Amino acid sequence: MRKAHIAGVDGSESALAAVRWAAVDAVLHRVPLRLICVGPDSLPDQIGAGDDTDRAGWLSTATQIATDAAPGVETISEFRRGVPHAVLVEESERARRVVVGIRGLGERTGLPVGSTAETVAMHARCPVVVVRGRAPEPAETSPIVVGVDGSRVSEAAVAEAFAEAAVRRVPLVAVHVWIDVGIEPWLPLDDDRDWASIDETERSVLAQRLAGWQEKYPDVEVRRVVERDRPVRYLQVHGEQAQLIVVGSRGRGGMTGMLLGSTSRALLHMAPCPVLIARPNPR
Repeated sequence: MRKAHIAGVDGSESALAAVRWAAVDAVLHRVPLRLICVGPDSLPDQIGAGDDTDRAGWLSTATQIATDAAPGVETISEFRRGVPHAVLVEESERARRVVVGIRGLGERTGLPVGSTAETVAMHARCPVVVVRGRAPEPAETSPIVVGVDGSRVSEAAVAEAFAEAAVRRVPLVAVHVWIDVGIEPWLPLDDDRDWASIDETERSVLAQRLAGWQEKYPDVEVRRVVERDRPVRYLQVHGEQAQLIVVGSRGRGGMTGMLLGSTSRALLHMAPCPVLIARPNPR
């Protein structure tokens, strides 16, 4: 049975943006799209969060939005009871991808990302896409951007990024930033290290990380970017012209046990386009 993509539906404009993105993505990957709307078990609704009649309307609207965005998409509408982020995390065990908007109906305005989106991004068992910033058009030709740091989680991000670039037939920008001054503030920028030699070494590291994937996807044009700076800064810069940024859930510098690394978390709040958070396949 094909694993479906899942999009959370809650009546917000943010959720509808996620549905549009998920519908196009589902058609590209030839998988069904499950639209899931979650209502409370027995507790009264939050102010502005709607009742069951509203939720039925939200699912109907979401289905129409998906069909308009991606004619031919196979949609499955589901109404569930529970807590939205808990239901989506549970369903992620059986999903190919979970897609959410940045902030749901009833969540505090003014925040760059809502609690549901962040919680799902942290705990889901499959890749998560948080749709924010500039949403790509169906025939978008702008590139995919991927952050590469050499970690196992980064390898998962590279795999996702090559697959996305191949299915969309767009270039891939591989960004490797080899010093995170946010993590290593004690390292002086004017010391006597041979920075040119280190830079050359890091370029070789990036080439090695990409080599096997370039062989698997020979038609994907790859643009390599190696910089000495903060990863978030360059991912944001290249993300301005991208349709999707792909990162691992936790990078090389992340502490063991962290569910979401500092770079991934920052991009949820600051990225100029949708962000895909990849996770390594369980061993």
